[in-house]
Amino acid sequence: MTLRMSTREGFGQGLLAVGRERSDVVVVAADTGKSMKTNYFAAEFPDRVFDTGIAEQDMVLVAAGLATTGKVAFATTYATLATLRACEQIRSFVAYPRLNVKVVAGMSGLTGDLEGVTHQGIEDVGVMRSIPNMTVVCPADGIAAKKAVKAIADHPGPVYMRVGRNDTPVVYTEEMEFRLGEVVVHRDGGDDVAILASGLALPIALEAEKLLAEEGVKAKVAEVHTLKPINTEAVVELARATGAIVTVEDHNVIGGLGSAVAEVLGEHYPCRLKRVGIPDCFTESAPYEELLEAYGISAAAVSRAAKEVAQEKRR
Repeated sequence: MTLRMSTREGFGQGLLAVGRERSDVVVVAADTGKSMKTNYFAAEFPDRVFDTGIAEQDMVLVAAGLATTGKVAFATTYATLATLRACEQIRSFVAYPRLNVKVVAGMSGLTGDLEGVTHQGIEDVGVMRSIPNMTVVCPADGIAAKKAVKAIADHPGPVYMRVGRNDTPVVYTEEMEFRLGEVVVHRDGGDDVAILASGLALPIALEAEKLLAEEGVKAKVAEVHTLKPINTEAVVELARATGAIVTVEDHNVIGGLGSAVAEVLGEHYPCRLKRVGIPDCFTESAPYEELLEAYGISAAAVSRAAKEVAQEKRR
């Protein structure tokens, strides 16, 4: 049976662990302690938690103020509210002065499922990637999220990290390391095509590789968990090795992983590319797995795209 764990649970566990190691870590929440799992940290370190209530702009400004005093401030709310409602505050009062604020956002992508379009963060990566000085991180599972907390706490300057609500398959092991900026090759099945995945789409990419192998198509599966700055050298290396790339993500195909990879390829190593993700549309309200299937984020869809680019490169 596949182990399942939400990335928000991993974040909560990782935050508590980092809090025990570092007294300079503080949390600012927008009435999200339970849903973002910062309640673990709050139970042990109540004097280091500040709740602004449902006031995300205030949350970011409080976090910025704490960061000016030498604190590592984790600001936690939902993706749409962090990147849209509090976008100006993140841009002008966190990113511009390069403050040590880590914005961790839940309900990313379609994990906002039944909450509908107002709580499905399908454009958050695109917004944050466009802001100078911002590092953007998207862990693939609960274990990766737990490890990512320490990595972003140790990283100087502003970070945006997206997490999801649902329990999803665990790919990482406790022994694996999480280093910002790395592209992690999880499966090296051959050089017909490379599938690049971010976040919760990684298990989908791994399942697609199995489907392709059954049809004789040899694929690599690589995880791009740091979307900004993206590891240009690693992406180009995969492009050179295969000549065909498929990206898969739980995000609008505009602005996220697909766009980041297209930018790298366009400037450094043009090759065949297909993007699998949410079409440029607002999404509906439904259970998470049904939404993934409805918007074409599935192993079957990735497999089809991979076969298409592998065939196209031979023409």
